[in-house]
Amino acid sequence: MARMERTPPSLVTGLILAGGRGTRMGGLDKGLQPLRGEPLALHVARRLAPQVGAMLISANRNLDAYASLGTAFQANIVSDASGDFPGPLAGILAGLRAARTPLVLAAPCDAPNLPSDLAECLGKALDAASADIATVITRDGTGRTTLHPVFALLRTSLADDLSARLAAGERKVRAWYARHRHVEVAFADEHAFYNANSLQELADLERA
Repeated sequence: MARMERTPPSLVTGLILAGGRGTRMGGLDKGLQPLRGEPLALHVARRLAPQVGAMLISANRNLDAYASLGTAFQANIVSDASGDFPGPLAGILAGLRAARTPLVLAAPCDAPNLPSDLAECLGKALDAASADIATVITRDGTGRTTLHPVFALLRTSLADDLSARLAAGERKVRAWYARHRHVEVAFADEHAFYNANSLQELADLERA
């Protein structure tokens, strides 16, 4: 069997999705909430940066704070065209439009323990399946499968289709993925994809 080559980081732009309303966190900007004394998004950036050749942060508010946070990673800030918090697909589109690489690796701003081999594993699966999108699934001790759709490696050539679907009112990530050849990649450590949607979940991360 031929050995699947690793996707070079230079072909991948990392995209931190930090443009949400933070509804379950009382409207707070999740990416800027402190974990061990530093913003959540900074923890994510540290995990993502070694895996990619360039970095973007998708944000809709506190742009100066994100720009300052991204300085160490030479990360550019992009915003949704609507500016109305339309959901993660809009953030993904902003990243696909801004990237200068054929691939974008998206991750939410509130998952500070994402795997150091995320890009490698998703890239191998994308190539093996000749797919356009590779995303993450995990299984717990009972065998139950959980899909983590906003952890994804996507081809930037999908931008026009995504733009059209958003214009047509599509907001569901899984529904848009279903339009394209996509592959789900199983990761053994479900805790690596734990994200802090609420202040209680953030406190749980702090204790862990």
